[in-house]
Amino acid sequence: MLNRTRSGLLLFIGVLIGVWLTFAHSVLADRPKSESVPIDEIRNFTEILERVKAEYVEEIDDQTLLRSAIRGMLAGLDPHSAYLDVDEFEEMQINTSGRFGGLGIEVQMEDGFVKVVAPIDDTPAAQAGLQAGDLIIRLDDQQVKGLSLNEAVQLMRGTPGSKIKLTIVREGRDAPFTVTVTRAVINVQSVKRRLLEPGYGYLRVTQFRNEAAKDLRKALAKLEKENNGPLTGAVLDLRNNPGGLLTAAVEVADVFLDGGLVVYTQGREASARQDYYAKPGESLDGAPLIVLVNGGSASASEIVAGALQDNRRAIVMGTDTFGKGSVQTILPLPDGDAIKLTTARYYTPGGRSIQAEGIVPDVPLQRLKVSTVETDSAGFVREADLAGRLEPDGEDDQPRRNNGDNGLVESDYQLYEALVLLKGLSLYQGQK
Repeated sequence: MLNRTRSGLLLFIGVLIGVWLTFAHSVLADRPKSESVPIDEIRNFTEILERVKAEYVEEIDDQTLLRSAIRGMLAGLDPHSAYLDVDEFEEMQINTSGRFGGLGIEVQMEDGFVKVVAPIDDTPAAQAGLQAGDLIIRLDDQQVKGLSLNEAVQLMRGTPGSKIKLTIVREGRDAPFTVTVTRAVINVQSVKRRLLEPGYGYLRVTQFRNEAAKDLRKALAKLEKENNGPLTGAVLDLRNNPGGLLTAAVEVADVFLDGGLVVYTQGREASARQDYYAKPGESLDGAPLIVLVNGGSASASEIVAGALQDNRRAIVMGTDTFGKGSVQTILPLPDGDAIKLTTARYYTPGGRSIQAEGIVPDVPLQRLKVSTVETDSAGFVREADLAGRLEPDGEDDQPRRNNGDNGLVESDYQLYEALVLLKGLSLYQGQK
């Protein structure tokens, strides 16, 4: 029986080698003659395949073995290349559409654990206090070590309303701690807006989906309507934005650029460079722009920040970004599966590689929590307190300068500093 199994397997392996050699011959035809087909490695692979098939403790089918081999091959390349079965491929497309079920975090594998790249705004993960850089070491009672990223993601998925307990390791905490998160249907709102003060707008892009640039232009138009006129300046918040589509990043940068190079990608061959440009005309009409970033700003966020920085269109504030500067191409397969393969690197218009470097802010600004200090003003006498003082010269209904920050300094110190800088830039630009 064992000999019959081995005979069948050898026939299968023989066909596999034949197919591989035919493929290798066509692919490697243009390579230098010094590069030969790795026959010894192929023989070693088939030998291992035969032994596993024949001697593994449980019977295992050929399809499972080969798919596992492909997964291992791609996972060994870099953290972002992967084999996607039909369900995983469909889930990736759902994520891109902006509506999916789960916790609401962008993750990747690091040292065998799930690392939080960024929690998505207004999702269970963000509400539970998860932060960029958190390491998830246990999902309920399941150790993460030994799981693939896809397996871990599947465990985090579930019926909306159900709960999952995450064990977290966080820098600055002495010991792991647990967080219980309730799953929900995640509807990602790609752009948020509000007026910080008259004339100064706030725009937050949470994810780079297909409609991100369109939603951003709509948000700008609504801000101008609320402001009863053009904005004096704006803050673009890309903090904890895990990225998304390359095309969406180019279109978002285009909103603020009056032409010019946005980003270029470079593959292995010199001829594989591809440039992406902004069209003439920008939506802020040259008004000052501040971009906020942090360690959770990745991929498409870094493209936008780098493009606006290199084109001298905006000042970037915050902390160094994540440094995910590689391009993944989705290659669908005939059976409905797909390969996600890293095929190029991103470069800013100035030629800087984002990969493992990230975007360094023009103005470094750490995340701080600021508390107001109660002061006793009883000991200070102002002119208005003096008897017989002169009254102000001018109309009583003259507008008074607003020195308030509406609690911004305490709730979001980085945004407060961005607004202060934005006012200074607007004042300087007005004087010029």
